[in-house]
Amino acid sequence: MAGGNERSMKALKEAWRRAENSLCADCGKPDPDWASSTLGVFICLSCSGIHRNIPSISKVKSLKMDHWDDAQVQFLAKHGNAVTKATYEAHIPIYYYQPTYNDCQVLREQWIRAKYERKEFTEPGKQLPYSDGVKEGILWKRGRDNGQFLPRKFLLSEREGCLKYFTKQDAKEPKINVKIDVINATFQPVKIGNPNGLQITYIKDNKTRNIFVYHESGKEIVDWFNAIRSVQFHYLKVAFPIASDNEIKNRLTRNFLKEGYMEKTGPKQREAFKKRWFTLDHRRLMYFKDPLDAFAKGEVFVGSRENGYSVQKGLPLGTQGNFSWHYGLTIVTPDREYLFTCETETDQLDWIAAFTSIISQAMTPQEYASKCLDAVSFLS
Repeated sequence: MAGGNERSMKALKEAWRRAENSLCADCGKPDPDWASSTLGVFICLSCSGIHRNIPSISKVKSLKMDHWDDAQVQFLAKHGNAVTKATYEAHIPIYYYQPTYNDCQVLREQWIRAKYERKEFTEPGKQLPYSDGVKEGILWKRGRDNGQFLPRKFLLSEREGCLKYFTKQDAKEPKINVKIDVINATFQPVKIGNPNGLQITYIKDNKTRNIFVYHESGKEIVDWFNAIRSVQFHYLKVAFPIASDNEIKNRLTRNFLKEGYMEKTGPKQREAFKKRWFTLDHRRLMYFKDPLDAFAKGEVFVGSRENGYSVQKGLPLGTQGNFSWHYGLTIVTPDREYLFTCETETDQLDWIAAFTSIISQAMTPQEYASKCLDAVSFLS
């Protein structure tokens, strides 16, 4: 650390070494080496960049490279992550999504602004823009056929337990009306091509449907995301009255386990392999011709090892279909084998790890029911 007297440097190091300060106060990344001299928190480099954008609230400095005067060191030592969190994170709704360092920029930025700038969690029972049980507004939605993003009115209602959208603002009937318990929402800025891009998926006729939306305001799109989680939480509290809050929280929106391109062949395993975009959403493996397709071309249920499912590195000997990628993997199910190839060995190992994580988990009664209803379609 540059500058500062020996006593000040020693006090700064001691505060930095405290266990509570070993993770970034905002995203949980290990070994933060920046801090806010006005908030008293230890943060990572990435979160320090967000703090720097709200200079009226937070002044950030490097713990390794910047000079800290005695007053700043004393303030940091007096506070630290635990003390500051006790103030700014005192009353976070259980359904509110707290991002990690693996999450996208808009989620992390709005989390930081919600805490320190808007002070949304400092008071009990504070009225929040995503806690009303109803939310209505305009989101830019991607057209299923033309790929253009057009403004559409969306309505989320806890009383009705659904999410609707309308093709026209004055339309009386919605284009879709989706039950809240079959909805998932996950941020997809890269796929959608917008930093505030949100993918909303829902189950209809036991098949997955995709809606891609964004809003110009990062705050607004994150408010929509947490409003969906809020409505889901209260719906599930009624539907499962004996479940704990944490059990219900774990059933709210989820990120996909893995997405990316692989090549696949058909059920006869003699067809040419075709490049497709794959999404592994818990036990649903779906494939699409294009990442932004509204409907999957096929889905397959991925069960547990106890029920005859496994993933194997490589392809069966004698595989006849022509393929251009040479890092194969095979999903074995009680009914058939599914053959895939990946472009790189890293992709292959990542997909195998993702499948293994699911196959190693025991199936729930709900997943058994889903499997029985699932009309598996995996056509080329």
